[in-house]
Amino acid sequence: MTIAPALIPKTQRFLELLYVLTARNLKVRYRGSLLGVYWSLLNPVIMTGVYTAVFGTTFAAYYDNSVVNYVLAAFTGLVVISFFNSTTAQALPSVVRNGTLLNKIRLPIGVLPLSMVMANVFQFMVGAFPLLAIITLWVSGNPFHVLLLLLPVLALVIVTTGVSYILSGLYVFFRDLPYLYELVTFILLISSPVFYPAEIVPPLVQPFLALNPLSPIIESIRKLALKGETDLNQIGAAWVGSLVIAGLGWVAFRSWYDQFMDLL
Repeated sequence: MTIAPALIPKTQRFLELLYVLTARNLKVRYRGSLLGVYWSLLNPVIMTGVYTAVFGTTFAAYYDNSVVNYVLAAFTGLVVISFFNSTTAQALPSVVRNGTLLNKIRLPIGVLPLSMVMANVFQFMVGAFPLLAIITLWVSGNPFHVLLLLLPVLALVIVTTGVSYILSGLYVFFRDLPYLYELVTFILLISSPVFYPAEIVPPLVQPFLALNPLSPIIESIRKLALKGETDLNQIGAAWVGSLVIAGLGWVAFRSWYDQFMDLL
């Protein structure tokens, strides 16, 4: 017996659509690809090599005089920034790109940017996260720390989702947004302790860098993976910042919702 679509709970329909669109995004992205989801590791691996060649010897003093530790620190930072930048950049045009579909079929528009985020989450969990888990287990020797890695990683997913909603909504109104966002991602990279230790930042600048929601996420992952330390205050700060941005992103997206169809 077929159940009428109107009787299907909205949440179930949303989740079903999310699954279908996420699978479609992955299939389209990696159709005919040699490495598939593992291409996502190429950027952080290459950039880790570049930063190590340029800054490894200089900054090794901040990592127990070990270039290997600097390599691991740079890699963890680049994995975070790469996930955030690539996911938000791909989610940015998701609503506009599906404008024709939305004009033909009634869909919950919010599922479009979220499906892009979920596709990248799957990619991250298959590609980068196992390497972070191996590094954590190798350095700390504590399997519990591998589970704790999920806390800052989930905070990363949450903040990325919030920014994705903001960008995909704004792009409906401002079609030159991608050019501006390239500058924003560069500023995020420079203001995040990715290829440099946070200790070298001048005290006058540190309060401004603390506004970067990715910084506590990167530092939380580094402490767990490279030092075997659990800084609950830093993880808590990462979660608070992520939830605030996610809430603002969803509220903004919903407030623009009614205007989308007139502009698509």
